Amino acid sequence: MNNILTPKACKIIDIKKESNLEYTFRVETDIKVKHGQFLQLSIPKIGEAPISVSGFGDGYLDFTIRSVGKVTDKIFTLKSGDTLFLRGAYGKGWPVEKFKDKNLIIVAGGTGVAPVRSMINMFYNDETYAKSVNLILGFKDENSVLFKSELELWKEKFNTIYTLDKGERDGFENGLVTKHLSKLPLNSFKDNYEVIIVGPPMMMKFTALDFIKLGVPEEKIYVSFERKMSCAIGKCGHCRIDETYVCLEGPVFNYTKAKSLLD
Repeated sequence: MNNILTPKACKIIDIKKESNLEYTFRVETDIKVKHGQFLQLSIPKIGEAPISVSGFGDGYLDFTIRSVGKVTDKIFTLKSGDTLFLRGAYGKGWPVEKFKDKNLIIVAGGTGVAPVRSMINMFYNDETYAKSVNLILGFKDENSVLFKSELELWKEKFNTIYTLDKGERDGFENGLVTKHLSKLPLNSFKDNYEVIIVGPPMMMKFTALDFIKLGVPEEKIYVSFERKMSCAIGKCGHCRIDETYVCLEGPVFNYTKAKSLLD
């Protein structure tokens, strides 16, 4: 019998620098995941951290990681061929089946693009799945832009608005993502659309509130967030908010539930 808490030793097969603080690690593994799920990544004697899957394919998973603490700092010292320990996949991902034939609006900020990257690429590779895909992706500045080559590809098939909080870069607007929500053709979508928001808690909160002001029903909004996860199986209680265990019921939530969980 497999122990759900036992990590698997997996080989790093590629490392790509996305920015000065974020790298994408491609890890060889047969672990099966769904869009929006997360795994626990660990290094013996150092610790572990919950990381969303930013991409997957036959025999590999991608993790786009920001160096922000003891575990992630140590992961950044690893090289291709080194071992990283994985357990999972955990949590509830995006309800992709609900997005079939819908007009999709995806608003993400910074590393919040990572949890939606694999799903966006699915829509890119299967143009018939969604009726339309509308992206508003925001980054702090030009040095913080992630997935540069994919951003260019996504422009080819999707309605895209890329923004920088500060500074300028060709192909990018200025200002927070909320500044650009009114540019979306919501009226043309009738009732046939869904909204996905990923980013820091305050960004998700105010983006959702601005969508609601534009007439978007709460039940059409989905968010994803990782809050103080530790065990990932609902035993330690670190991610518990009232009676909700984020690691079990999330990281993807409908806003009707998430509005009581976001700080």
